[in-house]
Amino acid sequence: MPEIDVKQKVLAANQAAAAALRETFRDQRTLVVNLISSPGSGKTTLLEATVARLAGKLKMGGLDGDIATERDADRLRKAGIPARQILTGGACHLDARQVDAALVEEGEKLRGLDLLFIENVGNLICPTSYDLGEDFKIVLLSTAEGDDKPFKYPAIFSKAKVTVLTKVDLLPHVDFDVAAVKQQVSTLNPGARILELSARTGDGMDDWCALLEGELAKKRSS
Repeated sequence: MPEIDVKQKVLAANQAAAAALRETFRDQRTLVVNLISSPGSGKTTLLEATVARLAGKLKMGGLDGDIATERDADRLRKAGIPARQILTGGACHLDARQVDAALVEEGEKLRGLDLLFIENVGNLICPTSYDLGEDFKIVLLSTAEGDDKPFKYPAIFSKAKVTVLTKVDLLPHVDFDVAAVKQQVSTLNPGARILELSARTGDGMDDWCALLEGELAKKRSS
C-alpha cells in the first residue's frame, strides 16, 4: 500500500476520534488548549504558574505527553490539579485516540472541567498535523531558542491561534529579536494573538490568564 494512503488513513481515523472528543468537550463546556513547543520552552512551568493564578476560579486538569517519565504530570498534580501522563514510547506526538483513552482511564477526575490543558510532546513538527479535539493550538517559543523559528517551522506557527513568547526575563542576556518574531508570525498567520511573558517573574501572566478566561467565556456563550 502506498505510504501516502497509509498516512491518509491514519489521519482520517484521528480526525474521527478528534471530532468525537470535540463534541464531548462542547457538551461539558470545557475549554481545551493544545500546547506545542520545542523541549524546554517552559510549557510545564507556564502551566504551574497558570494553575497558581487561576486556582479557586476555574476547575482545571492536564494531559501531559512525553516519550518517558511521569515528571510533567507529577508537577501539575503537585501544583494542585488532576493530571494524566500519556507515554508515547517513542512517538513524537499525541493523537486523539490516546487523549480519549487517557480521559476514560482517569474517569471523573478529568470530567466537568472548565479548562483542560493538553501538553504535547516537545516537538515543533509532528504534533502540528494531529487534531486532539482542542478548541485551538498554542505554540510556545522561548527567547533562549532563537528568533528564526517561525519561518523554519511554518506549519505550527500558521495553525496556532496563539503564539506565546516565553522566558522574556532572559531578553537582556540573549540575542533574540522580538520584533522579527512578531513579523514572521504575522506573515504566516495574520490573525494570531502574540503574548510575551515570564512565568518566573510573572510578567505578562495577567494577559495570558485573561486570554484563557475570555476564550472560556466565549465558548460558553456560543
